[in-house]
Amino acid sequence: MIAHTPYDGSSKPFTIGLKQLDLKDWIEVDAHYDAYLAEKARLYAEIPGLVFVEEPQTRDAQQEVLDLIVDHLAAEHTRLDPGGSVRRRVDAQLEPMMAATDIAPLRTASMLVQEDLILMRKGESDWRLAAGSLCFPSSWSLEEKFGKPLHEIHGPVPDFGQGTRMNELIVRMFDRLAQPVQRWNWSLQANADLYHPLSGRQRDERAGKRPSKFAGDADFASAFIRVERQTLRKLPRSGDILFTIRIYLDPLGVLARHPDRAALASSFAGQLSGLDTAQLDYKGLTADRDRLVEYLNEMAATALPPSLVGEGARGQ
Repeated sequence: MIAHTPYDGSSKPFTIGLKQLDLKDWIEVDAHYDAYLAEKARLYAEIPGLVFVEEPQTRDAQQEVLDLIVDHLAAEHTRLDPGGSVRRRVDAQLEPMMAATDIAPLRTASMLVQEDLILMRKGESDWRLAAGSLCFPSSWSLEEKFGKPLHEIHGPVPDFGQGTRMNELIVRMFDRLAQPVQRWNWSLQANADLYHPLSGRQRDERAGKRPSKFAGDADFASAFIRVERQTLRKLPRSGDILFTIRIYLDPLGVLARHPDRAALASSFAGQLSGLDTAQLDYKGLTADRDRLVEYLNEMAATALPPSLVGEGARGQ
């Protein structure tokens, strides 16, 4: 089952692409809920300093985030998760929180949802990353971005750095944010790892050497589509902005069984074809783009076997 397909033409890469968000759909819960939270727990135990950061003066805003998430799950978790594991996890996490005041509220909140949680705070001249739980980074480093303003956070993204029109638009959007919004992003990786960090040095090396992610993988059996669902909402008490990032991983080959595979594969190929060299370097797809486009175009041109039509439809 594929939850979201922003590569279908509904979201253009390397644009801001904001859409209004109904708050009842703010947090998404699916069948992988327990697996995601188990992976977060493992990362917190093994590398806590790489997946959680905070400025001490953000604790009140962190508590505000925790309160909003608990209220949201209490209102929506029955619809999203009839089995009740969300409610059980909320209760299990909140009990030690009540007894241990040294636990960062944002860290507790992060263990209630599959999303990563980033707290942005306005400084004298720009918004900065003031606290965050980032267990599932998409090729960036929380440690490197901590305390940095927006233009430095987005510096590696083509046309999004300091002095660009895109950066000015983002700062203006943050300043004027009144209603919750969401946006989408996608990338491709050669495994199913949720924890997928990349330092600035590693990014520069990758751009310089342009290695293949899928060398020797003729049919892209190891390729996974990594979709990011990002939301932004202004916190009513603190005035900070909460940025959530939810990761979805789908094997690229699953498109072959999708009832709309021709349209999806064709659109995906078109988006890859439309990326320039700087954008391909940023996504680490320079060496593989042409092969991927050929693979997707062949998929689009091949009819879905009748035996899989019903199976694909049932998977949606």
